[in-house]
Amino acid sequence: MAAPLYQIPGQTASTAESATTEAAAAGTAVADPLQSARTVEEVLAQSQVSAVMDELDRDLIGLAPVKGRIRDIAALLVIDKLRMNLGLQAQAPSLHMSFIGNPGTGKTTVALRMAQILHRLGYVRKGHLIAVTRDDLVGQYIGHTAPKTKEVLKKAMGGVLFIDEAYYLYRPENERDYGQEAIEILLQVMENQRDDLVVILAGYKDRMDAFFRSNPGMSSRVAHHLDFPDYQPRELEEIAQRMLQSMHYRLSDSAIAAVHEYIPLRMQQAHFANARSIRNALDRARLRQANRLFAQKGRQLTRDELMTIEGEDIRASRVFT
Repeated sequence: MAAPLYQIPGQTASTAESATTEAAAAGTAVADPLQSARTVEEVLAQSQVSAVMDELDRDLIGLAPVKGRIRDIAALLVIDKLRMNLGLQAQAPSLHMSFIGNPGTGKTTVALRMAQILHRLGYVRKGHLIAVTRDDLVGQYIGHTAPKTKEVLKKAMGGVLFIDEAYYLYRPENERDYGQEAIEILLQVMENQRDDLVVILAGYKDRMDAFFRSNPGMSSRVAHHLDFPDYQPRELEEIAQRMLQSMHYRLSDSAIAAVHEYIPLRMQQAHFANARSIRNALDRARLRQANRLFAQKGRQLTRDELMTIEGEDIRASRVFT
């Protein structure tokens, strides 16, 4: 399975960026556009990193600790850029990270924004993110893992490699498992080519902690650990509203009340996945709304009816039984 390529939302290549890319491809030395900056304001203005941070605050609900850490990392990178401009630092800082949290807490979305920040500040050559799992890196027979892992790394070079559920790379209970080979290749690249690749490892906290204990070499290469908290019920209600708005739906008053009751009940059940579970619940509510309206074959439906999720569409969920 080929690793999916995610483009940063809203990012376009300017004429200057295109010229830079062409020059790099031709082997010509390219001047860093931020090299002349001497103040924080100049770096922010030239890189437009502040716009990315504003988008992060606007587009992501909650996650205050994560947003704070991202701002801290951005501040470090801006100051390091000023230091390098004055010859105070020649080696790029270690930027490998771990994103720890339950499913549906925004780890991939934040990784996308992180890739954009790193690109705009010149710490990665491209603004792309390669998101993979164990299956994309580990082979099923001898000699299969190294080519798979190297192919993924080749695609990720100059950008960010996001490895979801990274602990599945290591399976000590299986003597014939080839995950350790992938880890060894990753370790080498993370150390020797850290100026051309940032690796983000993601997964559940307890499993990631065990993974790092079992792989001290990996732990020593990860400089930044970000904990993603679960969403609170009120935050999930706002997420539901935004998801529906993006699809041109709305909740009626009865549906708002139903969602308010639904979320705490769903949070108590097994396999709750934060925003992901809310999205799935809304998909099912849309199906129920569609069936309800489909049954009214002879009546002309209004725009408002086609857009509105009613309380009965939510309360038909098994969560209420």
